[in-house]
Amino acid sequence: MSTVATPPEATQPTTSATATSNLVRDTYTVFARAMRMSLRNPAWLVISLLQPILYITLFGPLLTSDAVQLGAGNAYQVFVPGILVQLGIFGALFVGFGLIAEYRAGVIESQRVTPASRTALLLGRVLRDVVVLLVQGTLLVLVAIPLGLRAPVAGVLLTLVVIALLGAAFASVSYALALTLKSEDAFAPLLNAVVLPVLLLSGILLPMSLAPGWLQAISDVNPLKHVVEGTRAFFDGDYGSSTGRTTALSSGAKASSLFSVSASA
Repeated sequence: MSTVATPPEATQPTTSATATSNLVRDTYTVFARAMRMSLRNPAWLVISLLQPILYITLFGPLLTSDAVQLGAGNAYQVFVPGILVQLGIFGALFVGFGLIAEYRAGVIESQRVTPASRTALLLGRVLRDVVVLLVQGTLLVLVAIPLGLRAPVAGVLLTLVVIALLGAAFASVSYALALTLKSEDAFAPLLNAVVLPVLLLSGILLPMSLAPGWLQAISDVNPLKHVVEGTRAFFDGDYGSSTGRTTALSSGAKASSLFSVSASA
């Protein structure tokens, strides 16, 4: 009796669909575990949210005085987008400390021997970080409204999308560094060396238009400055050229970061 062999091409779509389905399932499993751990110990969520709220409540009122001129618009339309970008960057950069603790406890090695792909192991954690950042960003906007923030809803939503992309990018970078260094003693000084220049040269706290010319020239090389300017344009109701620029920069950073994570894993 002769049998008809099935062409390899006929099974390829099914195999590809199965791999995608497994990746989605494994990513959700890791995401659900990481989210449960965060909800069981919400103290670090409150602490990470407290600093930007203090910036808004204590530093924000100074921007409404005559001592600082931020233009004709509302001062919080300039300040709050910068704080949101700061949250997306710094809130995601420090997530690697948790991964180092899990690595030291043997959790990472235990997960690596499971059938789950390494991409899913990291992608699930990144998704958890993005969800946390979106919740924190929404709360920040709600806190800023009674203080005087006036911004279009569409601009706020677009800014939250940018924050999600930035959070995914910098969380990926943080996990890649954590897997490479495997030590808080090396990880913490490296982050501290990056945080201050980024904070000063991206115009997060104050627009770089207030800086001298030489400092503006240096900050122009920093892509995060353009992200901050784009989000401020969103809060001002400008959805023109800044939209493509901001989204492209954030997406590019995310892609390069995810590549570095895959390489280091």
